Amino acid sequence: MSGLATRASAPAVARVAAGKAREYLLSLQHGQGWWKGELETNVTMDAEDLMLRRFLGILDEPTLAESARWIRSCQREDGTWATFHGGPGDLSTTVEAYVALRLAGDDPESPHLHRAREFVLAEGGLEATRVFTRIWLALFGEWSWDELPVLPPELVLLPDWFPLNIYDWACWARQTVVPLTVVAAARPRRALGVSVAELRTGRPSPEPASPLSWAGAFQRLDGVLHAFERLPVKPLRGLALHRAERWILDRQEADGGWGGIQPPWVYSILALSLRGYDTDHPVLRKALDGLDGFTVRERTPRGMVRRLEACQSPVWDTALAMIALLDSGLPPDDPALVRAADWMMAEEIRGAGDWQVRRPSLRPSGWAFEFANDHYPDTDDTAEVVLGLQRVAHPERARHAAVLERAVEWTAGMQSRDGGWGAFDADNTRTLPEKLPFCDFGAVIDPPSADVTAHVVEMLAARGQANGVAAQRGVRWLLRHQERDGSWFGRWGANHVYGTGAVVPALVACGIEPGHSAIRAALDWLARHQNADGGWGEDLRSYVDPEWVGRGESTASQTAWALLAFLAAGERGEAVTRGVEWLARTQREDGGWDEPQFTGTGFPGDFYINYHLYRLVFPLTALGRYVEVTSDDHTG
Repeated sequence: MSGLATRASAPAVARVAAGKAREYLLSLQHGQGWWKGELETNVTMDAEDLMLRRFLGILDEPTLAESARWIRSCQREDGTWATFHGGPGDLSTTVEAYVALRLAGDDPESPHLHRAREFVLAEGGLEATRVFTRIWLALFGEWSWDELPVLPPELVLLPDWFPLNIYDWACWARQTVVPLTVVAAARPRRALGVSVAELRTGRPSPEPASPLSWAGAFQRLDGVLHAFERLPVKPLRGLALHRAERWILDRQEADGGWGGIQPPWVYSILALSLRGYDTDHPVLRKALDGLDGFTVRERTPRGMVRRLEACQSPVWDTALAMIALLDSGLPPDDPALVRAADWMMAEEIRGAGDWQVRRPSLRPSGWAFEFANDHYPDTDDTAEVVLGLQRVAHPERARHAAVLERAVEWTAGMQSRDGGWGAFDADNTRTLPEKLPFCDFGAVIDPPSADVTAHVVEMLAARGQANGVAAQRGVRWLLRHQERDGSWFGRWGANHVYGTGAVVPALVACGIEPGHSAIRAALDWLARHQNADGGWGEDLRSYVDPEWVGRGESTASQTAWALLAFLAAGERGEAVTRGVEWLARTQREDGGWDEPQFTGTGFPGDFYINYHLYRLVFPLTALGRYVEVTSDDHTG
């Protein structure tokens, strides 16, 4: 096919592909108006669920058998389990999966566990696993509490201006740390029923770091705290435990969970259990029943399998679906969009939350990611909700306008002092928590990021505030944080393709001309990283290895992100045509796309997500925008 023929056919194939995708997306809407795709992670969720149930004495055989089938199905040929599709074997994930399968009765000498054990030992054994894995092992006497960093519950007594107080931690981290202080203070040890001592190497602990380094200083502080834990009397311990318990109880959500995510949920259950709440207590009954709502069960050729979602994303998915449908030409008064808007407006959060510690005078509003997480609305969800909701022709105009006004005011008020936006808190930038020996897994603070800031700036521009103080400060933040290669880092999506695909439309919406050097550098970076097949992809290893930045198998969601940047800048050239054709060529007959790759990010370098709706909403948005800008070309 000649270049001319390719350009002539692209709008036509895009229209057909967009139509099929739109109909498929509409078919997935829930009767109440929302959309929710599965949020796929890795098997640590399932392994820890089994260990939680064993600890509480409620692990039943069907649950164990179904979860074990799922865990076995995720093992790779080399015996390992990874944290994302196609990624390298991960030591801690493999250890936790191994423990779960030993619970299920798998023989440690069976071929699949033998391969897993060989990998674990080669990587340093239990001694080299992350702290969270060793905490789970300590619960069952497979690791010593004396060999874990101390988390004193007195932490909750620190005032919010004092270094290392719980509000210095990101919301997801504080919700995990507070219950873990209760667990660590109790130092429980219950029967696992099996031993995994065969995973130890016997290697001695590494020498402490220099006392002149942060790591060395905190290692020595941890030694002092261990000595404190051995004291027979701790004057503030009772008060601290009571305060932590009350803090946990006050933050239980309507669905029984905490924070809408697995880690604080399971650790809060453990903490309350150790504080004397039995599994029939209304608080724990509600919590355990709520976990069932995060459980996916399906029949496979190997039998029924059971897996746990780490989180659920109905608000996020619905906001993105609304934008995609509107961009694909669905009328703004379509019943599907009105139903979505009705559901979304009812989900607005009007109550108190932890964000008020830093912004006490700000009027509450915003949306959380999940069905129930009212203590933690976030700016990223809220920005996308407004971008979609404002374009719907809702019959209740006054209510609609009031919701939008509150949401914009709240989001703008969550701007950090440096001009950027974090996801859940303002000015959550103190790095001291990152230095603690406990913090060897996942992000523990929530500083401003390019993708969140871009979404907020784009939203403010859409609300007519492109020249306002907040938006312009955000623009300056984005320009300051562009990478030397022209891209932007993606905190919540993989990775530089995501960040760049978010920032370019935001800057253009705020009046930055497409010829500006920052925009040209970004588009040049995207053009250089387009795959030979016409798509874009970026492997999650790019978070830890610069060689992977901008490199990876083409995916539908990442191709769409790149196209959104080009289209926002008014580009319709060869790179765009090839990207659109890749989407059309790889579309399934039902209108969707296959995307086993994980393109969402929980914790850069540690925890990743496959949002099952990303492979549909983002391509539909890109195709819809392409169809709109080429509709006057008469080339179809």
